[in-house]
Amino acid sequence: MQPPRSSSEPNPEARISKTLFELSIGVFFLGGFLTSIVGLLVPRLTLTLGLDYTRALLVQFAFHLSYLLFAFPIAVAILRVGYMRSIVAGLSVMVAGCLALIGSAEWRSFALVLLALLTLSTGITFLQIAANTVVTVVGPSRHAAARLTLLQGFNSLGTVLGPLIGAVFLLGSIGLDGTGTTGLGADAVPFIVGAILLGLIAIAFYRQRDLLGRAELSSVATRAVFGTLPAVLRNRRLLGGTVAMFAYVGAEVAIGTLIPNFLMLPDILHAAPLAAGQLVSLYWGGAMIGRFAGAWLLKRIDAGLLLASVAIGAMALTTVASLSGGVTGAVALIAVGLCNSIMYPTIYALALPGDAAKAPLGSMFLCMAVVGGAVVPLMTGVLADRIGLALSLLLPAACYIVIAAFAAQCRAPRPAGAPEAIGPEALGSEGSAR
Repeated sequence: MQPPRSSSEPNPEARISKTLFELSIGVFFLGGFLTSIVGLLVPRLTLTLGLDYTRALLVQFAFHLSYLLFAFPIAVAILRVGYMRSIVAGLSVMVAGCLALIGSAEWRSFALVLLALLTLSTGITFLQIAANTVVTVVGPSRHAAARLTLLQGFNSLGTVLGPLIGAVFLLGSIGLDGTGTTGLGADAVPFIVGAILLGLIAIAFYRQRDLLGRAELSSVATRAVFGTLPAVLRNRRLLGGTVAMFAYVGAEVAIGTLIPNFLMLPDILHAAPLAAGQLVSLYWGGAMIGRFAGAWLLKRIDAGLLLASVAIGAMALTTVASLSGGVTGAVALIAVGLCNSIMYPTIYALALPGDAAKAPLGSMFLCMAVVGGAVVPLMTGVLADRIGLALSLLLPAACYIVIAAFAAQCRAPRPAGAPEAIGPEALGSEGSAR
């Protein structure tokens, strides 16, 4: 007979959840840091290469296209090798993407830049499916939205520091006429630092690769998981969340990418490129503050109600920015970041199936919806070339209506039978001994 466990002895599941959360902080931070720096390539290319908005926004198209192209094979890989090893793989691919960007740091080979961005985002796709899913399902399900929102706060910290630091290297000495570019070495610095830090975090995850157990799914078990596909496709909340995720990422990326160009407009702030690039930090800073506050609020306020409120607020602010000029338009567009703050983690947590067996497929669909970050910005760029940048922002504004509709759907309670807590033994791909 085993002696009773001391009350001071840590709960194994709590220890695993804590370790996983601490490791994930670096993943989310660097993901935000590099994503926001990628956004600065758009104003750089419009100024130095004279690209119109449509062609410049191919940067975001290439960066987000991997979510559609590779989400399915990556989901299969995660089921085969497990969450922790998949995160290591994703971090390693991101290192390769950073190295490719360093090799194209002169930014004159547009095709090479797009290929490097596709590589970088492929690594991020691994993390979107693996890291988001495992953080959501390991621990009490009632706190899943708050837990993921808190990690997204660290992601937002990266998006705040990214423009502040990256603008110095990518936009530092460029004038409004596109003259006076920075040197080759300066262009590469953010991606050199990113590659080093990503490598260190990959090593840390590799050392903890057996944190959740050392199981691989057999081919039979893998087929069983994909056998749940019909049930997953009938999940109205998941499908609604997928559409909402498409709209959210599309709107956030379109606005975050075009803010520098918007602030440089003569009838807005007529800001210099460096100042406009660094002001993007205020947009992402609002998201950071909102996510840390949201992690607290989501434990006390219905997630669907809060999501609907911020979606309506974002729609109103984007519309004001589109139709107003001067400081009013600038402040309104920057303030959208605060409304965006809780959208990604809340949509993700509300839409993800409560059944752990269906979670990988649900995560795959939600990850594929991130392709909205490719489609909506490109469509916004096409509109900007035809009707003007300010009026083109009405398209992202319309995206927030879709999110509000999904939030209204989620006001109903979660279906009965969703587990209160999902421990590592329920994860399937890494939950049992070999």
